[in-house]
Amino acid sequence: MKRIILIIAALALLLPLQAAKKTKQPQQTEREYWCSLAYKMAQPVLENMARGELQKNMKTEFSPSFDNRDRRVVYMETFGRLMAGIAPWLTLPDDDTAEGKQRRQLREWALAAYKNAVDPDSPDYLLWRKEGQTLVDAAYLAESFIRGYDALWQPLDEQTKQRYIDEFTRLRRVDPPYTNWLLFSSTIESFLAKIGAQQDNFRINTAIRKVEEWYVGDGWYADGQGTFAFDYYTSYVFHGMYLETLQNMIDAGSGGWGINYKKFRERALKRAQKFSIILERFISPEGTFPVIGRSTPYRMAAMQPLALMAWYQTLPEDLSNGQVRAALTKVLHRMFDHQENFNEAGYLTIGFCGSQPETADWYTNNGSLYMCSLAFMPLGLPATHAFWTDAPQPWTQVKAWGGQPFPKDHRWSDNK
Repeated sequence: MKRIILIIAALALLLPLQAAKKTKQPQQTEREYWCSLAYKMAQPVLENMARGELQKNMKTEFSPSFDNRDRRVVYMETFGRLMAGIAPWLTLPDDDTAEGKQRRQLREWALAAYKNAVDPDSPDYLLWRKEGQTLVDAAYLAESFIRGYDALWQPLDEQTKQRYIDEFTRLRRVDPPYTNWLLFSSTIESFLAKIGAQQDNFRINTAIRKVEEWYVGDGWYADGQGTFAFDYYTSYVFHGMYLETLQNMIDAGSGGWGINYKKFRERALKRAQKFSIILERFISPEGTFPVIGRSTPYRMAAMQPLALMAWYQTLPEDLSNGQVRAALTKVLHRMFDHQENFNEAGYLTIGFCGSQPETADWYTNNGSLYMCSLAFMPLGLPATHAFWTDAPQPWTQVKAWGGQPFPKDHRWSDNK
């Protein structure tokens, strides 16, 4: 009898454990998944830089063929590129959700980091005045202020703002080559115009005129005259910075000097919409996309125009919120769930889908890779927006390879 009682007691203890195993854990929503990745990417950078300890603690990695530049460029690349991508998310109002608390913490760290970045007495004062590379990543910092103007630029104290104006102005020492680098100058100069500081209109308008000359059709830009390359620089630089340069000049109320900024922006937006259609069609049913051209370790930055059109709420008619979100989420899972994309200190590793140092170009360091954050701009849309609440929909390649109807593709002209 005693033995039977012991057996019953043991079963009574096991039953709750078995029931617990059968109980499904709450499933992470797609937005929660995006937020978890964005936070994982941002936290080591911003927490350390807010304390003035990024340059002390960051575990860096450089291309085996890295040139003879001062390697401290890695820190500006890390900070500027990260902030350009997460700025829209940090502009959302505070709330007491788990996401809201993380977002508020990141914003607080970011504001402290912005201050340290231009404070000559801070250990994390960035390499503003030595390398030409500074022009590139200063442009991403300016872009972060453009994308998070009210939440990230306006709250800065006047001394910090003036220091940024001074550092941005000093970058006129850099003579940019006639490539996508012209847009780095125009982004900085047009931001200065937007905030009422003195801008260099020649740098702005030369970039605009050259970008127009380099447009080759169907949303693609050549990176310089007669040098079209089948790579993602149309994604990494052209669409975002060209639209922002034009919008800044509209916001500044500047005269055109022969350029109708509003008309040019309307046309540039249509080109970005066409290119976003191409990018969506690049995403396979398995969540992969073509690995082409140079700078492939920038990972998800290849999807920047698609993310930008979603955040702007200007997706073309052929692309629904549900299908774009589903497609990008599938790519994020494919890229980040099972690969070594972060080192033991929490910083990105050189590679496309995992640690693949052989993918590095001569200018690549693991700070360069934070351009990956540019795909996270839809987080700037509130959780109640249709981008997040619409049911997931099959994207184009899922439809095409699944025997479902799908829209035909065709050439777009500027007059469409």
